[in-house]
Amino acid sequence: MPQAGPGNAAFHAVVTGRVQGVGFRYSAVREARARHISGTVANRYDGSVEIDAEGAMPDLQRFFAWLQRGPPGAHVSNVDVEWRSWTGRFNGFDVEF
Repeated sequence: MPQAGPGNAAFHAVVTGRVQGVGFRYSAVREARARHISGTVANRYDGSVEIDAEGAMPDLQRFFAWLQRGPPGAHVSNVDVEWRSWTGRFNGFDVEF
């Protein structure tokens, strides 16, 4: 789990488009874990995907860039993001149901 530090941050994002039924959540888990990012990803009832992520700012920026593309088969139309302060509340990165 990342430790608190001056280079750590967080964001809450909602990804819209064709992002359910295309492996988006599980691909996001792989991408986040590869970058040592903690948080969660979940489908929302409106067809979007919601992400909470925390980690080192350079890793978060790369993960955010990936969210704008998504996995093969996805078509991301928008990513609404709110950057936040790091809290350390997550342990790993997982799918929420």
